[in-house]
Amino acid sequence: MENTQVSAKKIIINYGLLLGIVSVVFGVILYVTDSYMDQNWMHSLIGFLILIGAIVYGIKAYKTANGGFLTLGEGIKVGIGIALVGGLISVVWTLLLMQVIEPDMMERMAEVSREKMQEQYPDFTQEQLDQSAAMAEKFSSPFIISAFSLLFNLFFGFIFALVASLVMQKKQTFN
Repeated sequence: MENTQVSAKKIIINYGLLLGIVSVVFGVILYVTDSYMDQNWMHSLIGFLILIGAIVYGIKAYKTANGGFLTLGEGIKVGIGIALVGGLISVVWTLLLMQVIEPDMMERMAEVSREKMQEQYPDFTQEQLDQSAAMAEKFSSPFIISAFSLLFNLFFGFIFALVASLVMQKKQTFN
């Protein structure tokens, strides 16, 4: 029996592009419906499901192309690769949105955040609100948000790839 190892590159690129495109479409829907400013748990859940779906289907496609065999390492490599490609596409969308399409988005987000803080903590003084806003502003540049978004994608991509690979792994035996 011949040991033919399928290259993961094509699957990583295809499913990473799929992840990126679906994520951008979801982002465009949030932007068009003006839901970017007031995201809730449902938006996060949909984002997780998109990430999980792309990784699981990508690993399954790799396993199928590899004759039904998959090692833990291969599955993790494919999953993280998909998360990386999809995350990079999402970062490009985020930067395009915040720098070109809606350059005042960060100021609007800061205003919404400040209003929510005043509602949640009515006892805060103006000085406390200003300190909280200043701290939030340090972490809300488009590049910081993009970096955290990519790290988030890679971290959860690793977790989902690990679980999916553990479930789907099947090592090839040579007799």
